[in-house]
Amino acid sequence: MTTQSDPTGLHRVLDDATVLPQAARRLDTRRELWPDEVRIRVERLNLDAASFRQLEGEHGDGAAVRAAVLAIVAERGKMQNPVTGSGGMLIGTVEEVGPESPLGLRVGQRVATLVSLTLTPLVIEDGLDGWDGRTEQVPCDGYAVLFGRSIAAVLPDDLPTGLSLAVMDVCGAPALTARVVQQYVERGARPRVAVIGGGGKSGSLALAAARAEGAGVLVGVVPTETEAARLRAAGLADAVVVTDARDPIALRDAVAATGGAADVTVVCVDVPGCEGGAILATAEGGTVIFFSMATSFSAAALGAEGVAADVTMLVGNGYVPGHATYALELLRTNTGVRGLFEGRLA
Repeated sequence: MTTQSDPTGLHRVLDDATVLPQAARRLDTRRELWPDEVRIRVERLNLDAASFRQLEGEHGDGAAVRAAVLAIVAERGKMQNPVTGSGGMLIGTVEEVGPESPLGLRVGQRVATLVSLTLTPLVIEDGLDGWDGRTEQVPCDGYAVLFGRSIAAVLPDDLPTGLSLAVMDVCGAPALTARVVQQYVERGARPRVAVIGGGGKSGSLALAAARAEGAGVLVGVVPTETEAARLRAAGLADAVVVTDARDPIALRDAVAATGGAADVTVVCVDVPGCEGGAILATAEGGTVIFFSMATSFSAAALGAEGVAADVTMLVGNGYVPGHATYALELLRTNTGVRGLFEGRLA
């Protein structure tokens, strides 16, 4: 085995073409580590919401969903839904650390990987026998490998494991929302912020982050009255509207009816087709942040051009320095966020 490795994980790519692990068709999953790698004994996977929704919609039965996940991982050496292109993340215990690893991890630490399963070499050894195929969180025994440029966070001692995993899965959303809101506040503005999917995990954290950083009016957009009631009870938004975010005119009008278009629109839904409405709901010169892996970025770019919308569109890539710490602190200090998360897990 060669000792030459690349911190991006290029040495684990088995494709003929030179591509990064996320774009690769298949990864090398051998247990033996290159000097800068870390092996994790996997305890639980957290499937990306868009991926799980697609798998559930296609296969329906939990056993069939479980079989589909096992087949993807066996074929590709990673968990990357071939339809959505997305994966998720995992938690586990550090099993071995290469002598040149820069991640600062130690054997025995329980960690959450903050990089996508779409680029993480993964082997499942228990057949997912403890999972019924009906939840995003997947009990699992196996191992995964982190590269020199991977990211992982030690799990906190004061929060239940499932709760920590749920937060860390979406921790990029509140951190980037906070950064964008801060930029408005530094210019003397208190932006109107609309969060599409405000009742979900990333959406509720984005609302809490916007409030914490000095946003003005907060609007939560949800698809059902049931979600609206939960979001109102959580107290995270000044206005909660129920509309189908896939209907661009309905979404535009629903946000406008709360007092005007949004300066910042954050898209946190796990269904496709919300790009046009998000753009129309945003004021001229405003910002749209896309966090959903169901987003078509070509549809967003061409849609904005087609309606002559002068908006800045950002791709939420899931990483902002300090994002895990920031999201966990929001959970600890905001009872509304914590209540929504605990309710979803229950």
